[in-house]
Amino acid sequence: MDKVSTAFRRRELRKILEEENGITSQSHLTALLVERGHPVTQATVSRDLRALGAVKAPDEYGMMRYMLGPPSPPLTREALAAVLSVYALSIRSSANLVVIKTPPGAAHVVAAALDRAGLAGVLGTVAGDDTLLVAADEDTGGGAAAALIEQIQTGQTGESG
Repeated sequence: MDKVSTAFRRRELRKILEEENGITSQSHLTALLVERGHPVTQATVSRDLRALGAVKAPDEYGMMRYMLGPPSPPLTREALAAVLSVYALSIRSSANLVVIKTPPGAAHVVAAALDRAGLAGVLGTVAGDDTLLVAADEDTGGGAAAALIEQIQTGQTGESG
């Protein structure tokens, strides 16, 4: 199966787990995915559940059901500063974007750290091999987002996100 359909199916599975209560079996999830146009086997659903970090655990009524695991905790400013100081080679802005250059293979590390940090005004990141784009909201803009990221990288005090 190709990566696009796998990602699409996993988004649908995530949506089901977020919206439906009482999913108690993989066969139930398999049937729901098939109804939504994703012909899958129980083995595929099992792999997808692991990939999404879903667990079977008791809900508030003690009923065992599938649910998404807890989200990763936000990254502290200090942890983000450590990642930036090691991997961010340059930080430049244009319009509402920030372009960060990293050593080869490290862009995803910086992108994940920025996403987990939840900085105010940062909508999200897109990582390549040695370059990542940070999208800032219109009110913040790329210049202010770049300045904030540079402040964090250098350990300067400033507005925290």
